[in-house]
Amino acid sequence: MRSEFPLIFERSRSGSTGYRLPTTQVPQRAADELLPTELRRSEDPALPELSELDVVRHFSGLSRRNFCVDLGFYPLGSCTMKYNPKINEDVAALPGFRDLHPLVPESAAQGTLKLMHTLLEDLCELTGMKWGTLQPFAGAQGEYAGMKLFKAYFKDRGEPQRTKVLVPDSSHGTNPASAHIAGFDVVEIPSDERGLVTAAALEEHLDENLAGIMLTNPNTLGLFEREISEIAAKVHEAGGLLYYDGANLNAIMGQVRPGDMGFDVVHLNLHKTLSTPHGGGGPGAGPVLVGERVREYLPVPNIKQDGDQYRFDSDLQKSMGRVAGFYGNVGVLVRAAAYIKAMGGDGLSLASKLAVLNANYCRVNLNQVLDIPYGGLCKHEFVLSAKSLKEKYGISATDIAKGMIDRGIHPPTVYFPLIVPEALMVEPTETENLDTMNEFIEVIKDLAAQAANDPNALHTAPVNTPIGRLDEVLAARKPRVAWKEEE
Repeated sequence: MRSEFPLIFERSRSGSTGYRLPTTQVPQRAADELLPTELRRSEDPALPELSELDVVRHFSGLSRRNFCVDLGFYPLGSCTMKYNPKINEDVAALPGFRDLHPLVPESAAQGTLKLMHTLLEDLCELTGMKWGTLQPFAGAQGEYAGMKLFKAYFKDRGEPQRTKVLVPDSSHGTNPASAHIAGFDVVEIPSDERGLVTAAALEEHLDENLAGIMLTNPNTLGLFEREISEIAAKVHEAGGLLYYDGANLNAIMGQVRPGDMGFDVVHLNLHKTLSTPHGGGGPGAGPVLVGERVREYLPVPNIKQDGDQYRFDSDLQKSMGRVAGFYGNVGVLVRAAAYIKAMGGDGLSLASKLAVLNANYCRVNLNQVLDIPYGGLCKHEFVLSAKSLKEKYGISATDIAKGMIDRGIHPPTVYFPLIVPEALMVEPTETENLDTMNEFIEVIKDLAAQAANDPNALHTAPVNTPIGRLDEVLAARKPRVAWKEEE
């Protein structure tokens, strides 16, 4: 059965050709010798056959169905889906950056090396750290690198028994995952009735086995951890380290720095805070910044400045090793550098203030529409709950999210943090104007009213999209991720 939008295999027509490879200059005998028999195909792969025009139309058609921040409001909590200024794209496309081959000698890459060195200086100023690495290709890889820095630190100190990492119950899922795959034992710390971590909750874990704690501040509930100074002092006194998940840095730029809070290792999501492409926009970058305690364990190569020259330095005797090859994801680094220079310190500070203002404007206007489990002033994001709608009318957070799709708004993050039932985590960012937020507020009010008056309509949403409500349980249990020709 053909779908409304045919798969590329369904568009295939035998004999259609969109590209021809040049004739190989490698003699057949040499190819036979180079390729072991067990690695050779016995028959041609089942690839679709299309003309170039058909391929272009197919993927152009798919792209029009993809929602992005350039098309509409994208309040995806904890993901900071802010607008990416197009000047960043222009700068990243300059031939000197775009066409640089990773194998050129350092003398021929001075412009890129200088940009990377300057970017590291700026990121250290922004976070209050001493130095860092730009190598990680994503925030999650940055987290893993940060945990390996913990490992290298304790190994060098002769404290291999320090394997316990504390993680709040409101944390991002990548935190316990990164700690676990780096070889640590994860211990969950409960939030209090305010949604915060208390220094008292750590007391029983402050022993010789403590490696450290991973925190996001503000946390995933959008709340600033008020006891962070006391937490940092206690963890350090017990011999541990503090790790800062930089996912929510967009709330505090120019206001307070992780280094000043006492953190030893920081990872940043350039695709969140510093306005580089996110999600479908391409691969990201997750720089890791460190304090003095951990500096000598940074990955190699390090970027150094000698006079007016820049070079890679691999002479770090206690380095944790290498994270990525060559220069890292240079295109994303260039975009972040362009954003920082365009905004300046005052601009970055204003961006955070506006992000906090927008979030609180939405929160106050939705306070009587959906439940807000943790009240009071929030930072860049806040968490709503559809718990009351579920109990009264059988309308879940998923139903509200699907209804938003019909109204041209990307849903917020749902069912996270896990400590909030029927959670909807909203982050408007600083780049949205008052009209957009008012429209969003009215949509939520309308959906809440619909939950009371016509709940069945929400159960079937979305209906204004090419594909309607999917069976998410079936998709999770029996995913079909590869095309297979029907017999």
